[in-house]
Amino acid sequence: MSSTARFVFPVVFVSAFLLNACSKGEAEGKPAFEVIAKVNEQEIQANELSSALARSAAQGVPEGAALERLIDQELMVQRARERRLDRDPRVLQSFEAAQREILARAYLEQVTEQIAPPGDAEIAAFYAANPELFARRRIYSLQELEIRIPEERFGELERLSARAEGLHEVKEWLAREQIEFRHATAVKPAEQLPLESLKGFARMKDGQMVLSRTGAGALLVHLVTSREQPLDEAAARPMIERYLLNARKSALAKAEVERLRDGARIEYAPAAPAVQQAASPSQ
Repeated sequence: MSSTARFVFPVVFVSAFLLNACSKGEAEGKPAFEVIAKVNEQEIQANELSSALARSAAQGVPEGAALERLIDQELMVQRARERRLDRDPRVLQSFEAAQREILARAYLEQVTEQIAPPGDAEIAAFYAANPELFARRRIYSLQELEIRIPEERFGELERLSARAEGLHEVKEWLAREQIEFRHATAVKPAEQLPLESLKGFARMKDGQMVLSRTGAGALLVHLVTSREQPLDEAAARPMIERYLLNARKSALAKAEVERLRDGARIEYAPAAPAVQQAASPSQ
């Protein structure tokens, strides 16, 4: 493995380093935001804290913890600059990759931000077309076995799971055969299951097991119990709006990328035919 491949930065650190390089590298013309802390005379401004909070909102990071994280990052950035790491070719390569990803994401967000929300008729149609999610919604108590089994032994596992009286029989057989597996339990409402698999789950009866192939081997799902907990259209409306809006944004983003590719001249190196095939959205 090359040294470049080994040199991996945490995304948050790279982003912070990039933002520092852009907003603090120039002494003149800095935006007049409130200063909330100083680290060795270097200011941390309110807009930086707002950005940090937005990035970590899903993790529930409180404002105080986010500020302390910014202070830690600033200390590391200052030491990195002292050691001229901001001139290291590997660091610059990481900067360029992070900048490319950030700019591409920002462009697609701008392209899709004006999408109109779904109307009442569209929401009602989606509600009616997906009773497993709403009118007949269930809460599923599941046990799952992720099994790393060779392809040639999948048939054995399939026959065993079809006649087994419970998950314990399958686990005992896997242990005897020294086949690696991981056991997990979960309680999931219908909306947390993959939409393409939901109709299959809705047909399952309590106690039933279903086996499917995966890239790593197999997945055995045991429906322990389930209970109905329907949602009426009014309660489901926010969920449907988010789903339809995100679907529209994804479709528009895909169409925009295809439009850009159609209008561009893209030339692949002769040594990269596999990359060309994988990169083409039409294949």
